Amino acid sequence: MAHPDARHRAAAGPPPPPRRRRRRRILLSIAVVLALVVGSAVAWGALEYHKLDAHIHTFSTQGVSKHRPPPSYAGQNILLIGSDTRSGANAKLGGKGDAVGRSDTTLFVHIYADGQHAVAVSIPRDALVTIPSCRLPDGSWSTPQQDAMFNEAFSMGQSPTGNPACTQNTVEQLTGMRVDHTIVANFAGFAALTKVVGGVKVCLPHPIYQGDLNPNLGSRGKLVFKAGVQTVSGAKALDYVRIRHGIGDGSDIGRMRRQQAFLASVIRKVKSEGLTPTHLLPLAEAATKYFTVDPGLGSVAKLIGFGLSLRNISMNNITFVTTPWRYDGARVALVHPAVDRLWAALRADQPLTKTQTTKGQTGQTQSVVQQAATVTTPVSVLNGTLVNHLAGRTSRKLHKMGLTIGTVSNADSSSYQHTVVEYGPGEQADAAKLQALFADARLRQSSQPGLRIILGQSHDYAKGVQGPVKIPKSVIGNSRSAATNICKDISYGADAYASG
Repeated sequence: MAHPDARHRAAAGPPPPPRRRRRRRILLSIAVVLALVVGSAVAWGALEYHKLDAHIHTFSTQGVSKHRPPPSYAGQNILLIGSDTRSGANAKLGGKGDAVGRSDTTLFVHIYADGQHAVAVSIPRDALVTIPSCRLPDGSWSTPQQDAMFNEAFSMGQSPTGNPACTQNTVEQLTGMRVDHTIVANFAGFAALTKVVGGVKVCLPHPIYQGDLNPNLGSRGKLVFKAGVQTVSGAKALDYVRIRHGIGDGSDIGRMRRQQAFLASVIRKVKSEGLTPTHLLPLAEAATKYFTVDPGLGSVAKLIGFGLSLRNISMNNITFVTTPWRYDGARVALVHPAVDRLWAALRADQPLTKTQTTKGQTGQTQSVVQQAATVTTPVSVLNGTLVNHLAGRTSRKLHKMGLTIGTVSNADSSSYQHTVVEYGPGEQADAAKLQALFADARLRQSSQPGLRIILGQSHDYAKGVQGPVKIPKSVIGNSRSAATNICKDISYGADAYASG
């Protein structure tokens, strides 16, 4: 017979579940809800990323030269190009002009191996350079051009979208360094970027009127910019970076200084928001709509990843410089050997200024020497000058570094201006290691196997085998940190603003 307490429990129903079991069911329910929410968010995010990826513009690698410098063992290099095409939405912002894409602004950015320092080098658009053979829209290749204006490389083929690969080829030949990534921004992209970041602070030494922006206006016109510090975005920001007349000496060089100050202001604004995926996503979204990038940056995830890789670089450790230059009639000539020293220092991952407090120039240069010492192929040293015993002296220095020396003799000519590192099939990587030892060296491919260093007349500053490259005063004296006051040194000429 059942116990009376048992009958009572049966009539009253089952006992209440233990408190722990109830808590587990509640936690399970919450977990399910969270999983659904997170899963939906991830699915939505993936969908949005996919939509953005579908709109990103990349340029074909078919036009990239087959004879490139090898990948850098010290840091990475980024090429930033500003296109002034008036095609599409750019016509409204840029005004009347040719729809053919031309590079209005170009910066070569070297990010040091420590991931904490960077140098951005402005290359004048009118600089006279050698433009190598470039692929045209119809698939043919152009004839190399000597003493051509630098910005003609981007317009090679007369395409509205420009020719980023040709500019990349030209820069790689000019610097002796491989470009890891290339980014092209047109007028519309530039304006959109400044809106996304919420405006950028700029500074002007005096008021700017419509007549300053357009010398053909015939009158002063309306006020466009007041004097002093102000925040600009969109078309107004574009007007600021394009000002050339009515300020400083009216030159493109002076304008580049203001563009450097402007880019520093953009970086400051972005970093103040925090380099996080949340803050970088709107920038990446703008990039997918208006920028053209190399395939290596051809997705939102890659763009954000690239942005995150720069988060450890402080404003004080970003340096802007301009290639050493001089006027050559109506054009600009790059000054040798100063510009060669600049490229050599960056190839060696060597700091340019004292403010770039890396682990030290000696250590950086030592890495170059150590890399060269890994070359096992015998290296022939030839004298391409009239300086007696130059090949013998240099070969002895190279031998002390651990290199195996082959033939030591005179070259076929005694009129070599620059040192040439000549390499045979499959030996480009080793040739680049030897090139880094000399401030002026150029690479040259040969059908003959082996490695040959042909010493040029500028050998007296080829100090890579002894110590750091000597940085020219024309580079150091005209450099500016990204942390520099935006009102300081923003032009070239009599109207240079030096307050602050």
